[in-house]
Amino acid sequence: MNDDMGYSQCIRKTEGSERGVFHFYESVPMEEKMIFIGCHLSVTDGYEAMGKRMTRFGGNTFAWFTRNPRGGKTRAVDPEDIDALRMHLQKDGFGPLVAHGSYTMNLCSAKEETRANGLDMLRQDLERMELLPGNYYNFHPGSHTGQGIEAGITQIADALNLVITPDLHTTVLLETMAGKGSEIGGTFEELREIIDRAVHPEKIGVCLDTCHVWDGGYDLVGDPDGVLQHFDTVIGLERLKAVHFNDSKNGCGSRKDRHEKLGLGCIGMDAMKRIALHPVLQNLPFILETPNEDEGYIREIHTVLEWQQ
Repeated sequence: MNDDMGYSQCIRKTEGSERGVFHFYESVPMEEKMIFIGCHLSVTDGYEAMGKRMTRFGGNTFAWFTRNPRGGKTRAVDPEDIDALRMHLQKDGFGPLVAHGSYTMNLCSAKEETRANGLDMLRQDLERMELLPGNYYNFHPGSHTGQGIEAGITQIADALNLVITPDLHTTVLLETMAGKGSEIGGTFEELREIIDRAVHPEKIGVCLDTCHVWDGGYDLVGDPDGVLQHFDTVIGLERLKAVHFNDSKNGCGSRKDRHEKLGLGCIGMDAMKRIALHPVLQNLPFILETPNEDEGYIREIHTVLEWQQ
């Protein structure tokens, strides 16, 4: 597939910021113009094992699910294993890690029981994240399942306000979504509304998923600067803490959320490279969620590293 596939489909207009993106360019020193790159790993063999595995892959960040992505209980954490991981991260110069909440955690379901279960998951996950202070906890905001966007936004914000405290050492990231079904977070404005209702907004950031925003109608191929300017206007680039780095199987505005390997989707390799090298995105952790096995992730990690040389 090439960069033009789906290019004309439902491209959302982006408005420039009075501040503009370009003033950020000069603020990034040349020696700091790099990103951290990694992928999702399984926690089955423990935390230190994830760090060592990513080092073997050639990366310097990673993501993991805090529990089974489709639900279920969390596994016990060994504090010594966590300490060993922290030593490995420091030794090998890792960037921030990006934990991922369960897909079944829905803080804005129309079903009260589902919301309550989601709140329990969120509280437990953030408690465990305190063992790895200074990292990120990312989650899908949720689906309002017929209640309406306003009700969904209110319920998400209420849940966050119940668990986020001033002394939390984890930044909670709202993920940008493709806008399929009744998802909340398909526009930057929806995420901003959640943040605006937070008691502790300084503890909340955003993870930008390239597949999701493209499928949601933001033109990362033809106007990446415009997309980032719009993000800056609505949310603020200082809140952009991580990137899920995925190509897409579908055209811009398709609202389908189907990830593709780098360069094989509708965004295309040239645009993915421009995103990875964009000055305002430097020093962020980039997490690959492409449909790959280990060998594929290793190839993609090394491709991104070669872009930075």
